[in-house]
Amino acid sequence: MIKNNQEFQRSIEKDHIQSLPLKSFEGNIHLVDGPGNFSSVRALMNGYPVFGFDTETRPSFRKGKTYKVALLQMATREHAFIFRIHRTGIPGFVKNILENPKILKIGVAIHDDLKSLNHIKPMKTDGFIDLQQYVARFNIEDKGLKKLTANILGFRISKRYQTSNWEEDVLSLPQLEYAATDAWVCYEIYRRLQEIPDNQG
Repeated sequence: MIKNNQEFQRSIEKDHIQSLPLKSFEGNIHLVDGPGNFSSVRALMNGYPVFGFDTETRPSFRKGKTYKVALLQMATREHAFIFRIHRTGIPGFVKNILENPKILKIGVAIHDDLKSLNHIKPMKTDGFIDLQQYVARFNIEDKGLKKLTANILGFRISKRYQTSNWEEDVLSLPQLEYAATDAWVCYEIYRRLQEIPDNQG
């Protein structure tokens, strides 16, 4: 079903994106790099029905060289949880969330993300919504996260740290904000689209 959409463009122009304000996640960022804070993070994540979802992988600049997923990010409006899974693996409680069909995980181009995560820990993932497919019901043709954010949320996000080293011993604050923002805007895009009424015409 195509929903009644008079607010968003079919595709947003790059010049328009550049004119929009730059925003990033301003909530609480929880970095999980060891089992010491598993229990506190598990308690914080408990009860949320929807998370924005993303992963980050260290870029390779040599032919034939690849890396496993370094970060797994899940975010709500208030909290962003960043798991350094190249160190910790995928915690059991996170695996449970990723497999739970009643907890929605919202991302962009998630097929490759899930495939990579399954190389780390085999899972029967469920409850995922790929925004690239979901936005079609709103007559939106944009596919990339930067364009979707601008079109639907009305601000732009930076991709400056996309190709930074996600396996650094210590991640910088800009790296953490970047990683949190990518998951958070997926959450916010889905929530915003949920506000659009069905097309009754």
